[in-house]
Amino acid sequence: MPTCFFATDLHGHTDRYDKLTALIIRERPAAVFLGGDLLPRSAFSAIQFGQADFVRDYLIPTFTRTRDALGPDYPDIFLILGNDDPRCEEEGFVAAAAEGLWHYIHGQKLLFGDFPIYGLAYVPPTPFLLKDWERYDVSRYVPPGCVSPEEGYRSVPAEESEIKWATIQKDLASLAGEDPLDRAVFLLHAPPCDTPLDRAALDGKTYEHVALDVHVGSIAVQRFIEERQPLLTLHGHVHEAARLTGEWKTRIGRTVCINGSHDGPELALVRFDLESPASATRDLL
Repeated sequence: MPTCFFATDLHGHTDRYDKLTALIIRERPAAVFLGGDLLPRSAFSAIQFGQADFVRDYLIPTFTRTRDALGPDYPDIFLILGNDDPRCEEEGFVAAAAEGLWHYIHGQKLLFGDFPIYGLAYVPPTPFLLKDWERYDVSRYVPPGCVSPEEGYRSVPAEESEIKWATIQKDLASLAGEDPLDRAVFLLHAPPCDTPLDRAALDGKTYEHVALDVHVGSIAVQRFIEERQPLLTLHGHVHEAARLTGEWKTRIGRTVCINGSHDGPELALVRFDLESPASATRDLL
């Protein structure tokens, strides 16, 4: 199978998107995976004050030009949003998906050849206040220094029962069902907990005299991978993990797990072959 691309946490940096789309045109990957936090961090404020719409004014025209340039060689693009992306922008992504520009796969399963692709955007509680894409993880526990999903603010309303009782653990179980996952790819914004992929720069920091955990990923994601062993999981969210640990790729049993995020100015691009994901490479461009 031809090469696939994975990039995540681009946070609206047009120079990174421009590099990515130029490489798509030049290298013609079979598929591109975008792992969330795609919009500028100011996206919600821009919407509130009627400023430029990044999806309408930049993302859709940019990927439309890429599709026009490639014609039938345009890759399948699978994407989710992330915890910094206001959910009120979801409608624009769904509308563009209906026009064939990409596949919006949060909470969905699609087939790419004989590889099932699953997506889930939710992350466990963070210190940040936008809660559109936050869930309790395996219980209603909130780590020290973090803000409960029941607090903060949301760009779209959500049912109170969902906010209070939904968990990433339940979401993953519902999404995967009883499917065989030996060839499955999961696009998950949250990395698995207690791995090199979720290591945050919280060394020595405390909240109300309680030491903060330097591993900020999802216990639910970790347990799901351990128990269900999909072929490949793609993550983002914790930008500094690769710099702190020196690892952006790890294994949990048979599963290859990759965190494609990066805390420098470059585009971090992961290239991989679905038939041999352990051979994935990562370049800073």
